[in-house]
Amino acid sequence: MQNQSGKIRRGIGCVGLMQGSGIPHVDMAAATIKLNDDGSFNLTAGATDLGTGSDTVLAQIAAEVLGVKADDFNVYSSDTDLTPFDVGAYASSTTFISGNAARKAAEKVRDMIKEVAAQILGEKTEDLRLEGGKVVAASGASCALSQVAQHSLYFKDQHQITASASNIGLTSPPPFAAHLTEVEVDTETGKVRVLDYVTTIDCGTAINPTLAEGQNDGAVMNGLSYAMFEEIEFNALGQVKNPSFRSYRIYSMHDAPRIQSILVPTYDPEGPFGAKSVSEIGINGAQAAIANAIADATGARLYDAPFTPEKVLAAIKKTGRKF
Repeated sequence: MQNQSGKIRRGIGCVGLMQGSGIPHVDMAAATIKLNDDGSFNLTAGATDLGTGSDTVLAQIAAEVLGVKADDFNVYSSDTDLTPFDVGAYASSTTFISGNAARKAAEKVRDMIKEVAAQILGEKTEDLRLEGGKVVAASGASCALSQVAQHSLYFKDQHQITASASNIGLTSPPPFAAHLTEVEVDTETGKVRVLDYVTTIDCGTAINPTLAEGQNDGAVMNGLSYAMFEEIEFNALGQVKNPSFRSYRIYSMHDAPRIQSILVPTYDPEGPFGAKSVSEIGINGAQAAIANAIADATGARLYDAPFTPEKVLAAIKKTGRKF
């Protein structure tokens, strides 16, 4: 940055990056959906909600297919005794891989519901649609999902409306992001302070924008922590010198700058309702963006995180610049 004086210098850094959405031909997930006699649904899935909100997202995807609210679903996940298989919550895969499994299962259940509703209403299945917790015919006739469930359980052709589906990713559509940050560098001590951090994310069509933004905010914090603080230290015998959070530093809200996440909507035809992944991509930008900002402020180029005051000051001295 131009026209600065004094020991404190500010710099701006940016980076563009991409990730993936699961591992093609490896990641697999399954889901099962059951229609209950009160018109609600049970969704069982092997996907594990790590705090990312995947239980909510899977319910939203299935609810969109079945014309109900996500609150109409009872979600049971990641119990290996009871739920279908899932390879795991890793590789930015859950929404893309497990979400498609939930969508496929919901589509099977939708078709089964239409078959029963056609008997109740005396209509053709192709003239039926699901909305608002009902099956509605083109003629305007309708019946509640609870009526469909009870008809299937207690009357003609008695059966449980339930279906399972599996999904394996054959592609891995990349989410894209751009990170922009402003830092302040004390050229006498090497201390770096991150002042502001803005990200834009193309994760396709966000199933739950609030959760997507929150997950990206948390991922950015993770990346900032890697860039600024986190480092495992070993002694000469290979023993870890900082094995607890008393000595292993991580970013906290006290350290955090203002973080802004901006979703850039696109549509990916391979994802459930156009969605791609949004998890890991937020982690990967901080080191490069902050390194570029430090270079902009001081001319010092760092490659080895974390960017401790000692490393930054040594890099500044190598430039030979006087501040």
